[in-house]
Amino acid sequence: MSVRKRMIVTGREGQVVLSLLERGAEDGRFEVIALGRPQLDLSAPETIEAALHQARPDVIVSAAAYTAVDQAESDEDAATVINGVAAGKIAEAAAQLGVPVIHLSTDYVFDGSKDAAYVESDPVGPIGAYGRSKLAGEQAVATATSNHAILRTAWVYSPFGKNFLKTMLKLAETRDSLNVVDDQVGNPTSALDIADAVLAVAANLLESDDPALRGTFHMTGTGEASWADFAIEIFARSADMGGPTVEVGRIPSSAYPTPAKRPANSRLDCSLLEARHGTRFPDWKQSTSIIVERLART
Repeated sequence: MSVRKRMIVTGREGQVVLSLLERGAEDGRFEVIALGRPQLDLSAPETIEAALHQARPDVIVSAAAYTAVDQAESDEDAATVINGVAAGKIAEAAAQLGVPVIHLSTDYVFDGSKDAAYVESDPVGPIGAYGRSKLAGEQAVATATSNHAILRTAWVYSPFGKNFLKTMLKLAETRDSLNVVDDQVGNPTSALDIADAVLAVAANLLESDDPALRGTFHMTGTGEASWADFAIEIFARSADMGGPTVEVGRIPSSAYPTPAKRPANSRLDCSLLEARHGTRFPDWKQSTSIIVERLART
């Protein structure tokens, strides 16, 4: 692609949006434009069609979402409008414009009971409101257009916004020890790595109409960890750089109850994405180190 293509990404402040703006500027293949409220408001799906038509995208990345997992339990209608109805409207607009849509989804569409990493063909079965709302979005996107790539990710962290890595470092400034859940396992995933993969997938979709490049794919960091493992690694890297560090105690989920139940197993098998799109994420420890070091310098 010698001429930069226009990538419209929904939202303005999300981790993936900010990562795409940064990586897109470095990558050079795309002009990445963030489009959010008031022009495009996912809680008001009627704003979506006109906003996207006016933006004249070559590819749309549906990244913005209702992500307050616990709040969704008492606010499922709002979560479903944003994650379900609005996602479908974005895909409908993409179909009208004749452009591909990349939609970000989540491990929460699974119930977490499998004893191995989930593959794309495994049956879905969300155990909470957030997962149900995201599954509704997947289904709406797939119904609206065949020219889509649904990318399920998990355990997202970055230098931006609120996330587990930044929360751990903040708590370490005032604590000597922390107890962290050890019986939930997943793939910590850098939003900067997500952005790199989204750019690659977008380029592939624009260069080829091959159906094998379309559909649902899993997209996470390489390697697995429990939340406690993740925290220990964060503090080890922070200590290397003279930053805050604390002792981590391993606890069961039952010792840290939350309104929304979390999947015990969030591991996603990403071999299909690698085979079809040629993208493989770095080991999660490597990406964690990069972001801890970056935050230490700020």
